[in-house]
Amino acid sequence: MSVEKAATLFDGWNEAMIWSCLQGHMGNMITDNSAKPTSALIDVGDICFFAGKPDSDLFQSIVGFKLLVPKDKDWETQIESYYGKRARKFLRYAIKKEPNVFDRGKLIEYIKALDHCYEVKLFNEEIFQMARSEAWSVDLCSQFKDYTDYQKRAIGVAILHKGKLVSGASPYAVYNGGIEIEIDTKPEYRQKGLATVCGAKLILECLERKLYPSWDAHDMRSVSLAEKLGYHLDHSYVTYELSD
Repeated sequence: MSVEKAATLFDGWNEAMIWSCLQGHMGNMITDNSAKPTSALIDVGDICFFAGKPDSDLFQSIVGFKLLVPKDKDWETQIESYYGKRARKFLRYAIKKEPNVFDRGKLIEYIKALDHCYEVKLFNEEIFQMARSEAWSVDLCSQFKDYTDYQKRAIGVAILHKGKLVSGASPYAVYNGGIEIEIDTKPEYRQKGLATVCGAKLILECLERKLYPSWDAHDMRSVSLAEKLGYHLDHSYVTYELSD
């Protein structure tokens, strides 16, 4: 199946994870018809994006926990009709993609303010394996086959406390010229400003490499952090959390 034939169904959808799939970096596309697709889903990690004419047959390929993102109201109706109460509706928040919006000086100040009991490091193989070993941090590297794959395509920031990973920022997806940022902090270390430091450092690392650090917010806390780092809210959009 040619991705190009279905790509037009996603035209106008300014989403890094969609670009990642269409550009052949990550994820899978499924369509209703390989020759003349009129309906398609893109599956990247835990998120599925639906475009084109609603077709419930595409739902049969979805297994396990997923976030379902419809392109329009017709897809919302189809998801609600097919899944019923299994699909919990909520809002996520798209963040504007503005290449020249970041204040490097402010980002550096956030990093300098980190308590001296913590250590900021870029991901290496040891940190990669730490991230993979715990549930709270696994999504920092879950979309990469192994460290060799990660090393070729990603750049990550870690905060260590007594040699242990306690917070990190890393790509959830990669696309031409950019990444989709994932930030996670160990539960007992939250509300200490660690996510701010990780985000600031990863943004700076991306800018040095001429990569755009895309951000998509799961909730308003994520929006607030994004705005603190220099981003601006674009709009909210409907998402469904699919339970087993």
